[in-house]
Amino acid sequence: MKKLFDHRLRTASQTHVEIVRKYELYRTIVEFLAALTFLVGSIFFFYDSLIYAGTWLFVIGSVLFAVRPTVRLILELRLANLPIPSEFRPYGAPPFGKD
Repeated sequence: MKKLFDHRLRTASQTHVEIVRKYELYRTIVEFLAALTFLVGSIFFFYDSLIYAGTWLFVIGSVLFAVRPTVRLILELRLANLPIPSEFRPYGAPPFGKD
């Protein structure tokens, strides 16, 4: 298996670039939803009748913040398992993960 978190894999081929773009979108959506749930949960804490709902929003936001590194790890695993066409390797360079 190639090295995880090897930044060169992000641009190793057009397929790699597209996968990175897709997973970055997923991660951005998760981050936005986590921030939104925390913001709304914080506002709910100003009202006694909404404290219970605010607590649940904090729990949901916490789960979303835990999903963020999971999305990153899945991206890295996916990149590491994609084949790299030889035309994308620099001349004379060993295959990724062999240096």
